[in-house]
Amino acid sequence: MYTIARELLFKLTPETAHELTIDMLGIGGRLGLPGLICNTPQLPVQVMGLNFANPFGLAAGLDKNGDAIDGLGQLGFGFVEIGTITPRPQPGNPKPRLFRLPQAQAVINRMGFNNKGVDYLISRVEKARFNGVLGINIGKNFDTPVERANDDYLICLEKVYQHADYITANISSPNTPGLRTLQFGDQLKSLLDALAERREGLISEYGKRVPLAIKIAPDMNDEETALVANTIEQAGMDCVIATNTTIGREGVEGLPFAEEAGGLSGAPVRDKSLARVKVLAEVLGGRLPIIGVGGITEGQHAAELIAAGASLVQVYSGFIYRGPALIKESVDAIAALKK
Repeated sequence: MYTIARELLFKLTPETAHELTIDMLGIGGRLGLPGLICNTPQLPVQVMGLNFANPFGLAAGLDKNGDAIDGLGQLGFGFVEIGTITPRPQPGNPKPRLFRLPQAQAVINRMGFNNKGVDYLISRVEKARFNGVLGINIGKNFDTPVERANDDYLICLEKVYQHADYITANISSPNTPGLRTLQFGDQLKSLLDALAERREGLISEYGKRVPLAIKIAPDMNDEETALVANTIEQAGMDCVIATNTTIGREGVEGLPFAEEAGGLSGAPVRDKSLARVKVLAEVLGGRLPIIGVGGITEGQHAAELIAAGASLVQVYSGFIYRGPALIKESVDAIAALKK
């Protein structure tokens, strides 16, 4: 069924297809339709003190504004992450900004954190009935100077805190100028310390401790990855998400749209993400959980990330190409690994 739907959607421009899919999932979720044809595979796991129905989740980026939380949740994901959201609404980068590379099961995007702002997202979360684990991914507005980035992250942290099961700070998108500089050195330490300090106040205010995850880029070497991992651990964060999209073009050379600016996701980023997960697992030694994301187009790929040291995995581009069938296939592959 999804194969037919994909053929129709792929006749539209990528962004039009994306918007239509979110609209349909939003409507379907309100009517409970995905739940009639999909079941949530059960493979319970506890990570960050949270109970997940299964370890296979949806990565941020597909539902930036929280418009399809219920529909996505009914497809069988063990958890759903929405966003990236910013304090103020912003249109993102000029169109076209989303490109399919079907020969490589890949996507290139330079969306630029297009979203309706944190207040809109909260209004959608408040109306959702999804009772699974919900992550909210936060970022900075494009026109906020990097030296004031902490302000934007803290605004979002404060506003989404009571609505999220966990919160992810996106410091690794290649499509917001200067954002990736937040991954290193004093800027990273400053941001993480600010998040940790503000969370302490929010714990007192709301009476609950919401885990904080940090999403990193795949375009690091082993030494850089180790330094970032140590900083994240020392700051008292709860999880590392590895990885975001890559600025590299390995695996898509010569294909239509391969030279478009933006982040590459899908099958070609698999090896890079897997390598980062392995280094993180070695450096962190199980003291901090890892969410592996990048390049999952078959169930076995999800199992490989778990075997490499991830506690949970997420999908985005692979879901576009494979649809809901990839969810059960991946959970089954992870379950087989654990036997």
